[in-house]
Amino acid sequence: MTGAALRLDDVACVRGGRMLFRGVSLSLTSGGGAMLTGPNGAGKSSLLRLCAGLLPAFSGSVMRSGGVALCDEKLALDNEVSLHKALSFWAAIDRADAAQVDAAMDAMALTPLAEVPVRMLSTGQRKRAMLARVIASGAAIWLLDEPGNGLDTVSLDLLGQAVGRHLSAGGIVVAASHQPLPIMAPVTIHLPDHQADAA
Repeated sequence: MTGAALRLDDVACVRGGRMLFRGVSLSLTSGGGAMLTGPNGAGKSSLLRLCAGLLPAFSGSVMRSGGVALCDEKLALDNEVSLHKALSFWAAIDRADAAQVDAAMDAMALTPLAEVPVRMLSTGQRKRAMLARVIASGAAIWLLDEPGNGLDTVSLDLLGQAVGRHLSAGGIVVAASHQPLPIMAPVTIHLPDHQADAA
């Protein structure tokens, strides 16, 4: 994943006629991580979508080098098929192979649930399935929105290990969370510091 990069230059975001944040800058290269912090409504999810190219910046610029995978509150897996088949569908779109799907499921301790229909998964299992989809994608840039929600201590440790491997391989991770995560992220952006009324 050498050559992965994510750069924000003086970015501002407006949603629903309201300035969520402004003046956000970030520069990450291979192996770099960042945490987005702040209360609900501060714009963490919007900033991740802006990083992914799903939202336009009101001002400033966003540059990406490498594929992007986003994990948010949307499962985006077919409820009526087995977990393995649902993950394989997205892997095919991402041009990933079966070995990557199997490795991702193993990383999130989902292998015993491979043939279980997605609709039967618990909240924590669904969150781990979302993370497995990101892992299997092979994308260089992971954007994780509240990845710890619904995870127990053991699953949080699996998340931390997966992120650690991704960073060691030269990937980039940006995670938004209101809770502590076992993620190495030397850069922290506290979004309330970038709100329009911030000093």
